[in-house]
Amino acid sequence: MIGRIIFCTAVLLATLSVILIAIFSPVPHENKSKNSPWVDLSLYIQQPQVLTSNFSPKKAPTDVGALIFHRLLTEGPENTSRVVGKAQGFIIPIQDFANSAFNIIYLTFNNNEFSGSLSVEAKSLTNDNKEELTVVGGTGYFAFARGLAVFAQTEREHSDNLEATYHIKLQLKFPNKSKTIPR
Repeated sequence: MIGRIIFCTAVLLATLSVILIAIFSPVPHENKSKNSPWVDLSLYIQQPQVLTSNFSPKKAPTDVGALIFHRLLTEGPENTSRVVGKAQGFIIPIQDFANSAFNIIYLTFNNNEFSGSLSVEAKSLTNDNKEELTVVGGTGYFAFARGLAVFAQTEREHSDNLEATYHIKLQLKFPNKSKTIPR
């Protein structure tokens, strides 16, 4: 008889424990990717300044098979703006290679505020003055970033494509991350 009382008491206490844990336990973590805020950055991609006066840039051919570039990322459109990183890429603008894995632009940041890189996928280039591309990932401070990158060529007098400045607007979302980029 005492065995039955001990067994029933143990079952009752276990059931009561499960009910109390269910009632008083904290709410499970929600999926933060739905609620995480978008982070907006506005930067400029510029041709690096060459210090020697003997350099004269040549006009790029219009029927390019591949576009390889190394540019600077700055805070403002002026050549004297603070450099926050660099933009590098290898793009094959030919229609047959529109889905190529090579069509990635890497934005690398290296300053006191944030450090890391973003990968921007350039699958469909249309030679317009404005392109909407997809941010497909990042490293460092930008780890697992997703979002949108809008490239637009800025208007400058007496400028050819080699010296063109591009305005890039980034809208980034970080899954399961509460960090925001300092301004």
